[in-house]
Amino acid sequence: MSAVVEMTPEPRRNRPVAAASPIDIVQNALKSGNVEMYREAVALFKELEGMAARKAFDNAMADAKARIPVIRKNRRVGFDHKSGGDRTEYSHEDMAEIARTVDPILSDVGLSYRFRVASPLNAPVSVTCVLSHRDGHFEETTLTAGRDDSGKKNAIQQVGSTITYLQRYTLKAALGLAAAQDDDGRGSEQEAEPETYTPPPGSITQKQVDFIREALEEKGASVTAFLQWAKVPRIESIPAGRYAACVNAIANFKKA
Repeated sequence: MSAVVEMTPEPRRNRPVAAASPIDIVQNALKSGNVEMYREAVALFKELEGMAARKAFDNAMADAKARIPVIRKNRRVGFDHKSGGDRTEYSHEDMAEIARTVDPILSDVGLSYRFRVASPLNAPVSVTCVLSHRDGHFEETTLTAGRDDSGKKNAIQQVGSTITYLQRYTLKAALGLAAAQDDDGRGSEQEAEPETYTPPPGSITQKQVDFIREALEEKGASVTAFLQWAKVPRIESIPAGRYAACVNAIANFKKA
């Protein structure tokens, strides 16, 4: 007599379900024939794609900032004041030095930059630095300044000088670059400042402070006069919301 063995089926295990990709969502919506569902799926796809591109951009920026060294100030310039007094001298990094330093690093992490220039007749010059990542996300930094009529420049040279100036500063601002310290161009008023200071809440960052200091140096402008114009006791005290206005104002200063 043979025995009959009954097989008990194994309990069904929960298997992980693969999440649908954004393109799968769009394709399924298209197959459904529901126009509204398709529109929502496309909007979701674009949003997710944009988030991924922004994340890739931020990661590339973090990698680049970790590798970009302090930019060397390779140019020394000076000028005499029309009103007399001590000669102003300062050092700065030219566009070629900035590009030589950052271009290989940016290319390695998938970043690139380009400039958009606007110079309407009898109007200030505007330069926009467009910083882009290969995955599609980009950010823009714009500065505007009057034509540089210092020296004996003709009209074309005035525009060219301003464009070069704004290209350097928009790129530095976009990347958050710092230049090597140079105390020769700084006034005694800065050296007299205490070593420690706690800015009020909502003030600009230290990188923005350094950026404003360097811009004032390059223009040969008085820090004291600038602070009086800005109505703040120190550069570190400038509210974050006024940073762009201050940078644009300095860009429009005329060298003495």
